[in-house]
Amino acid sequence: MRRRVLLISANSYAVPYAVFPLGLAQVNAALREAGFETRWVDCLADSDPIEEVLTSFQPDFVGVSLRNIDDVAFRKRETFYGSLLTLCERIRDRSDARVIVGGSGFSIFPERLLERSGADFGIQGEGEAALLALLHALETGADYRDIPGLVFRENGALRRNPQRPDRLDRAMGDQDRPARLVEHYLQQSLMLNVQTQRGCAHECCYCTYPLIEGRRHRRRPPELIADELARMAEHGARYVFVVDSVFNSSPTHVFETCGAIRRRGVRLQWGCFLRPQGLTADQMEAMAEAGLTHIEFGSDSFSDRVLRAYDKKLTFADIEASARLAADARVDQCHFLILGGPGETEETLEETLENSRRLPDSVVLPIVGMRVYPGTRLHTQACTEGAINPDTDLLEPFHYLAPGLTAESIDRRLREHLKTDPRWIVGEPPDSFHALVARLRRRGVVGPLWTYFAMLQRLPLPAGG
Repeated sequence: MRRRVLLISANSYAVPYAVFPLGLAQVNAALREAGFETRWVDCLADSDPIEEVLTSFQPDFVGVSLRNIDDVAFRKRETFYGSLLTLCERIRDRSDARVIVGGSGFSIFPERLLERSGADFGIQGEGEAALLALLHALETGADYRDIPGLVFRENGALRRNPQRPDRLDRAMGDQDRPARLVEHYLQQSLMLNVQTQRGCAHECCYCTYPLIEGRRHRRRPPELIADELARMAEHGARYVFVVDSVFNSSPTHVFETCGAIRRRGVRLQWGCFLRPQGLTADQMEAMAEAGLTHIEFGSDSFSDRVLRAYDKKLTFADIEASARLAADARVDQCHFLILGGPGETEETLEETLENSRRLPDSVVLPIVGMRVYPGTRLHTQACTEGAINPDTDLLEPFHYLAPGLTAESIDRRLREHLKTDPRWIVGEPPDSFHALVARLRRRGVVGPLWTYFAMLQRLPLPAGG
């Protein structure tokens, strides 16, 4: 008899849009390949109580995935890990199945969340091979203590094993994207998602990507990617977002992936994160011909001094050149900024504001303050400066602000700048914007909507949207 695994996506956050739980699809493919029977519960899409699913499915193992710890917003500071804790309690009350937790959010705080959730095991980072090895060990009584990425209890203490890169040549089929969930996400956001590689070789001082996926870019076979996109198009997707840390990890990856998409005859619009450095007109042309319509640049600042302090290893000249290439290719673009991080001053803030005027056809999305996560260089710096100490509970969001700056002063300056440069999107959108999003989706508008937000900031919106 095939063993049963219940997979649960704990994410219930749908801002700015609902995101299909791609990590579960990848885990499902590995379990299916190994002969396990699986069922999904998606807390964002499914209405059936978890207790009913546990009773009807009777799983031998339950895997719970936590996507995000918090919203990284300085003002709201909304946390999401509570859903993991509550889910584990409800599972324990109704089932004797072994509970295994993972996901990108869990991987940032593996020991803390394993302890607080009461789950049996955790997996930090890539979960496919580690989960299969753990299930095999639990079924056969084999020793699991050396499984890479495993987080577990031993002699009353928590132990975490070093991670190991997983294989990326595993094909995903329609079974790995349940039809009811595909339909839900297409109704809600008109988009699905795909991963073309894992890992991040860059050294941004705040970033957790290398902690979760490793510090080396590892590519998936281009033909597998093209096949996945083709199947998504067949199921009604019109837009796909590439979730890689940066899609342009190398010219080879850009050209070979885009070439496979064109050869497969895929007709989908897509967007991605790009590093605003090293781009060429040939690369931009290849991406646009393969369907690229939206770029989200991880620029972080338009001041060279701040870029150096952030360990970005690029310059504003790189950013400006990348923006011009995107504009020439008529690809929508936005630039994410983090204002107030290490090295920021009132002078560098002014430099960023003025330099933004030089970017053609660009929307600018700033956040104030830099979220501190353990294991990053920012964490070390914040401790050295006395902003926090090594024992500070970072499950509760803490945002670094450079000495001499306040969130209020930065926000006030941004709103002044917005009067003469409406391409900046400052603060949380009003409720009327959410009604606008729903209307645009009903009209078939696909992709990120930041261009519409920036445009409509110039117009008064009627009460209630």
